[in-house]
Amino acid sequence: MAQLLILSPAADDDVLPALALLTHRVRVIPATPDQLVRAPESDAVFLDARTNLAGAKALSQILRTTGLSSPLLLIVTEGGLAAVTPDWGVDDVVLDGAGPAELDARIRLAIGRAQSNRPSERIQTSGVVIDEASYSAKVHGKPLDLTYKEFELLRFLAAHPSRVFTREQLLSEVWGYDYFGGTRTVDVHVRRLRAKLGDLDGLIGTVRNVGYRFNVHEEDAGEASVTSR
Repeated sequence: MAQLLILSPAADDDVLPALALLTHRVRVIPATPDQLVRAPESDAVFLDARTNLAGAKALSQILRTTGLSSPLLLIVTEGGLAAVTPDWGVDDVVLDGAGPAELDARIRLAIGRAQSNRPSERIQTSGVVIDEASYSAKVHGKPLDLTYKEFELLRFLAAHPSRVFTREQLLSEVWGYDYFGGTRTVDVHVRRLRAKLGDLDGLIGTVRNVGYRFNVHEEDAGEASVTSR
């Protein structure tokens, strides 16, 4: 299940009717520059070009030049296909009447291509080594047996050492902006992580009435060592 963002001039919830038959989480926002600044993270972005091809082309180029890392898929009518050229900078084109099977396949392929092209990271700090490529984490060389969400939570906190995150922020970043569970989910996962970290359980610190942060040893103060591979 992916998190999808649709940029539509009129914030049209029915821009891709077939999405209602799939299990992906979808958010629709107006396709305006001010909304893009506050746009949530997503696994894939759809740009509605059904009624304004020129405007959609300009916006797609803006998205690419401002560093959009998620795959960008263009929604067009059959008559608009002839206007789409490589300089649009989109990853795929979807007809507005596409069926659920085709739409789901295009989403999976676009996300898969983006992930395979993205360099994996290795985070090393305060005795902890986190390897995205193998989805593994070690403490002083000893492997940690983590669930997917425990790994994602540890990876996110370690990538931002000493920075304090509220429970709401962690829910948004790790579980997704439209996760319906409560903030207690974060507390439960932090407790489990601390138990698995053993002697290093103090790495995940609690900031009273605020949230959590990844504490670093004095000799590791500053940014965590992050390398791309």
